[in-house]
Amino acid sequence: MNQLVHSGVTETEEACSAKETRTNDPARTMAGILEVATHEFADKGLAGARIDEIAAATRTSKRMIYYYFGSKDGLYLAVLEEAYRRMRSIESDLHLDDLPPLQALQRLVEFTYDHHRDNEDFIRLVMSENIHRAEFLRQSQHIEAMNARAIDSVRLLYERGVAEGVFRPGMAPVDIHAAISAFTVFNVANRYTFGVIFQRPEASDGKAATLPREQVVQLILRFVGYADTA
Repeated sequence: MNQLVHSGVTETEEACSAKETRTNDPARTMAGILEVATHEFADKGLAGARIDEIAAATRTSKRMIYYYFGSKDGLYLAVLEEAYRRMRSIESDLHLDDLPPLQALQRLVEFTYDHHRDNEDFIRLVMSENIHRAEFLRQSQHIEAMNARAIDSVRLLYERGVAEGVFRPGMAPVDIHAAISAFTVFNVANRYTFGVIFQRPEASDGKAATLPREQVVQLILRFVGYADTA
């Protein structure tokens, strides 16, 4: 664990402050820390992020952050888990089973596109974790199970589509998931380099538009074998 640095605050004062906040609303305190830490890690990476800055922005202390998350690495892992948990939680509310398979897949692609476009911090966190070769994701006891449910959801809608004759058979659900991720992550992750190299203008609302949303939807539908002949 990193050595704690005290800036004019005694351990007793700091401990009392931490104890008071934990007693009042620990869940709210942790949520606030995770929110600020998400942006800090996404913006600066694991090495560049500073616990001091997170503590100052959340009006807590390093001691309190370490109390909840154990270490800087522990906080980083918690940020990753929360980012995936939040995405999968929203995804589970799409009610894909209530839609015909074609519309279900379209909704899933649209949701994923919108989520990534509107949550650039999530994409930066994923990029950062790839730089670390998924070292911290491997330590998680929750992320694999969360993402397994996402694959199950794709499998169910894909199997319905095959049964109805709108999707081609023989595909692996994880490959469909990978294709959706490939287009929607690229849209955000490469927005600046792609924009400069190919002189693509930014979207009017300032959000990533490397690949238009409707084109991504059509690419995925064709990938699974659907052809709109209208």
